[in-house]
Amino acid sequence: MTERVPTRQEALALLRRYNENEALIKHALAVEAVMRYWARKTGQDEEMWGLIGLVHDLDYEQFADQHCHKSAEILREHGWPEAYIRAVLSHGWGICTDVEPQTELEKVLYTMDELTGLVAATALVRPTKSVMDVKAKSVRKKWKEKSFAAGVNREVIEKGAAMLGADLTVLIEDAVAAMQEVADEIGLKGAAPERQ
Repeated sequence: MTERVPTRQEALALLRRYNENEALIKHALAVEAVMRYWARKTGQDEEMWGLIGLVHDLDYEQFADQHCHKSAEILREHGWPEAYIRAVLSHGWGICTDVEPQTELEKVLYTMDELTGLVAATALVRPTKSVMDVKAKSVRKKWKEKSFAAGVNREVIEKGAAMLGADLTVLIEDAVAAMQEVADEIGLKGAAPERQ
């Protein structure tokens, strides 16, 4: 099959074909938003970055034991470009693949995949249940509580930040800003405060 760049609609349909869990879909949308945000900020190809963010966990719900590898297989079957597939594989570096992130895109995906989870968890413990009022300071505070969002691999985030040569607070601010742009779609718009 020849390589061709899919549309966002096709990528979303593929994601939904393999994932019914709304939490996983919201995570994919959050990572897509962060990838698009970074691409805009750094003058990169927003569509490419966004699509990769959207499908990065394509196989996770049905094939967790073959994570990343099954995604590569599925994307190849659908004629996705090899650069996109390599990026998806690289976000599992040191966990389930040996594909080391090389490009800026791959390093951002590797880092932000985990970081969006920490930002989302921070938003959900706020009284508003909203990402709209999350500040980097609150996320940094939660970062230190190892029992908080224990599934978030802080070591991966630190490794990614080092690869990018980026300050962790700036990365958190970027993740928060990007997730605020899609707060409705990812279920983190929160409830309107009740009137007293």
